[in-house]
Amino acid sequence: MNSSKVKISLHHIIDAYKAKLSSYSDDVFQITPPINGWSYSEVYAHIFDASLLSLLALENAAQGKGENQPTHFAVKLILFFGSFPPAKKYKVPKRLAERVKKISKAEALDFILEFEKALDLTYPLIATANLHSKTKHPRLGYLNAKQWFRFTEIHLKHHLKQLIRIEKSFGL
Repeated sequence: MNSSKVKISLHHIIDAYKAKLSSYSDDVFQITPPINGWSYSEVYAHIFDASLLSLLALENAAQGKGENQPTHFAVKLILFFGSFPPAKKYKVPKRLAERVKKISKAEALDFILEFEKALDLTYPLIATANLHSKTKHPRLGYLNAKQWFRFTEIHLKHHLKQLIRIEKSFGL
């Protein structure tokens, strides 16, 4: 897992989110899609809120505020392959689901820009982070700074696919 490649990938993914955001009308951005589930607005609110929280967890782990706990083998596979295993639908942890709300396109762009800034500030911490200092993810267990970085990339890619499913449900 090469962190510089992950950083480049993250910036490409962020650019894709920006491009998609500019292509949605204000009205469609807020509408619950025909397939039900989250609107574009709610996906953006979730993914960038969760990504900011991931960077905070990365920072805590990098600063030695974590614990020396093992990372589950299944999680190591997810990080190695760069995607979640195929499943019907993953359930968002309750405390994160409660944070999801409908936001405007302007708020979504602000969230993206806030994430980009936080990404650039936290990225240098990875190089000197202790691999044994890990903070807990609500579903995956303990991750070190480098693993949190990779998880953030995987999670952003996962929700980019969700946006594509929503687009298809609208016939776009």
